[in-house]
Amino acid sequence: MHPRRLISQLSRPVHHETEFTPISRCLSVRSSVFPNQRGRSWTERPSFKSLVVTERGRRASSSVIPFSRGSALEPPPPDVSSFLFRQRIVYLGMALVPPVTRLILAEFLYLQHEDEKKPIYLYINSTGTMKGDKTYGHETEALAIYDIMSYIKTPIFTLCVGNAWGEAAMLLAAGARGNRAALPSAKSIIVSTVDIEGDIYHILKVEVLSRHTGKPPEVIEADIRRPKYFSPSEAVEYGIIDKVLYNEKSPEDKGLVTELKASQLM
Repeated sequence: MHPRRLISQLSRPVHHETEFTPISRCLSVRSSVFPNQRGRSWTERPSFKSLVVTERGRRASSSVIPFSRGSALEPPPPDVSSFLFRQRIVYLGMALVPPVTRLILAEFLYLQHEDEKKPIYLYINSTGTMKGDKTYGHETEALAIYDIMSYIKTPIFTLCVGNAWGEAAMLLAAGARGNRAALPSAKSIIVSTVDIEGDIYHILKVEVLSRHTGKPPEVIEADIRRPKYFSPSEAVEYGIIDKVLYNEKSPEDKGLVTELKASQLM
């Protein structure tokens, strides 16, 4: 090529057509943008996406699901367990196995540290350490929870919302006096889960039930040799609970919500 022609081509201004990717496209890209070290593309998990309008009127993709309450948009509600815990409600809803015991002890200690004057609400629906003929835990699990209930200064209000069998009935009776309750369909059973007469855990269970029900140890000893069933009204007479909370449709009560608030169980 002639030198003059080469110089003239080099001196021409070069116009590059640069294409800018809109922000909305960048936000909606799911893969092949940020490859990882193995050469595969990062892919987000499938999620619901909603369109939001930016300041300039462009539409962008958002992975937040709006929660509608009236005319306001709010984020999704929290999980139920966290909501109950913020209301100082501890729910015992399964057999007393070691992981459950550790969680309940940690919740009791945390709630006492947060505010030792506000009561803790223990809702019980548990078969204790047994279910049928199978043993799921040891008596030490219930005794550990009972010791913490007696140790902390915070009052603990108990409510049976289903079943309270064996060691769970002992924890139900160990609540703050005057604030131990059960729903109309709840059932309570006291029974000894040890076969060796004179076992230390058997003796401790008799002492705990006698202390909180007001029954002599001899009566407790005779009653727990075989399963003894209680309806809510029978549990009140025996001293396991203090009152029965009725539902909204029952003529015997003004309403469950009213009774829960009056009993400071809600």
